[in-house]
Amino acid sequence: MIDGKVKINKHLDLNRLPTHIAIIMDGNGRWATSRGLPRNLGHKAGCENLKKIVQHIYDLGIKYATFFTFSTENWKRPKEEIDGIFNIVRDYLNEDVNQFVKRGAKVVVSGEYKKLPDDLVRAIDNIVEKTKDCDKFILNLAINYGGRDEILRGVNKAVESGKKLETQQDFSKLLYSADLPDPDFIIRTSGEMRISNFMLWQMAYSEFYFTKVYWPSFSPKDLQKALIDYQRRDRRFGKV
Repeated sequence: MIDGKVKINKHLDLNRLPTHIAIIMDGNGRWATSRGLPRNLGHKAGCENLKKIVQHIYDLGIKYATFFTFSTENWKRPKEEIDGIFNIVRDYLNEDVNQFVKRGAKVVVSGEYKKLPDDLVRAIDNIVEKTKDCDKFILNLAINYGGRDEILRGVNKAVESGKKLETQQDFSKLLYSADLPDPDFIIRTSGEMRISNFMLWQMAYSEFYFTKVYWPSFSPKDLQKALIDYQRRDRRFGKV
């Protein structure tokens, strides 16, 4: 059911929503800096907003959602900020695992998450294990993820198998997202208009939406606005 606290825009057609939506959550640090706050408070606010947007996507009935949580390039940031991000993500997963199970929401991960701190790896393993049989909604967290690394990993797996890949679908099965459909719609917040090494293989026919709103301020109303824009697109997939 739709959360009664969020009014649905009359222009949004609930029967024409994307199957898979992916979001590049950008602008946490700038949101905090613009308010005179430490950057990690921006990441905390971003995590709180992640909960809100995930809930709204779930309520709308969209089956798959991917969120760019931590990229392979983010390791270049100050250690204090990185540690703060990991602590925030760990606490989110530990605190909300029972809610995911209750709502039939499955959590999967894209990325080399085993290279993360042990306590965060345990939190990820725990929520993945406890939600593995859920199928009402699939939340894919891209963490320690890079699109080029994912493709290279897939190529190496193909070489190791010794089998010739006959189709693009054969290669897709070697990626982290093997069990997910390609994203129909990709949103990036904060005004940046680039992809930043995100789902490079999967985005071949995705629709894109860029907004200047920083991620912590990106509301369910903003999400609905983006979805209305998506529904105005003519997706031809190479056809006339």
